[in-house]
Amino acid sequence: MSEELDIMDHLIASIQSGKHEPDDKLPSENELADRFKVPRITARKAYERLQELGYIYSKQGKGSFVQDRNLRVPIVLTANKSFSEKMTELGYDYESKNIFCEPIEFNNKIYESLGASEQERVFKIGRLRIINKQPIALHISYVAESMFPDIAGAGRDITSTFAYYRSHGYTRFDSSQTTLRLTYPSKYERELLACSSLIPLLVLESECTDADSGRALEYCKIMYRGDMFTYVF
Repeated sequence: MSEELDIMDHLIASIQSGKHEPDDKLPSENELADRFKVPRITARKAYERLQELGYIYSKQGKGSFVQDRNLRVPIVLTANKSFSEKMTELGYDYESKNIFCEPIEFNNKIYESLGASEQERVFKIGRLRIINKQPIALHISYVAESMFPDIAGAGRDITSTFAYYRSHGYTRFDSSQTTLRLTYPSKYERELLACSSLIPLLVLESECTDADSGRALEYCKIMYRGDMFTYVF
C-alpha cells in the first residue's frame, strides 16, 4: 500500500506542478512499475485510485491521461438567482432534469423550517444539474403544499423552482440559516452523479424565503460534486 501511495504522490505532484498538462499521456503501467521497482499490479492500482479521485482518465487500449481539473464551474452561493440562471449566464451547455416529485415523511427540521404542521404534506422535488452532458449536482427542494397547493402536480415539471415561484408572484428571494458540510456519496448518489465513492460532495442546506414577506418558500438541499466546482462566498 505504501508503494502505491508513493506512486500516487509522485504523479499528483507532477500534475499539480504543471509538469503534466491536461490530456497528456502518462507512462504505461509497465514503465511505472519499472521506474518504482514494484509489481505491475501496484502501478495499476495507483492508476485506478487516481482515476477514482478525478486526476486521470483512461482510454481503452491507449493508456492513462491527465484529467483537466481547471475546467471547474464557479458557484456563487447566493439566493438572488437560481442555479439554472447562473449556469445559463456563464454560458455552459446546461440542462436541469426533473427526476422526482413526491411527499416526504414527517421531518421535524424541514417542517419547522417551512412553518408546516405535522398534518400538512411537504413534497420534495429533485433536479439533476447537467453540464456538457455530465451530471454535476443534485438539487432537492422541500415545498409545503399549504404554501403552493398545486405542487403535487406541478412539481413533476419543475426544472427551476425560482421560475415556479415567480409564476406564483414571488420575485425577490433571500436565504437564511445556510449550512455547509462535506460528505461522500451513497450508492444512489454515485449512480445519479456518475462519480466514484472517493469523490466528495459539498452539501449545502438552506432556507429560501420571499424577500418581501419573509415567508418560507422552500427548504433546499444541494449536493455538488466536489471535483466539478470552485466556490465563491
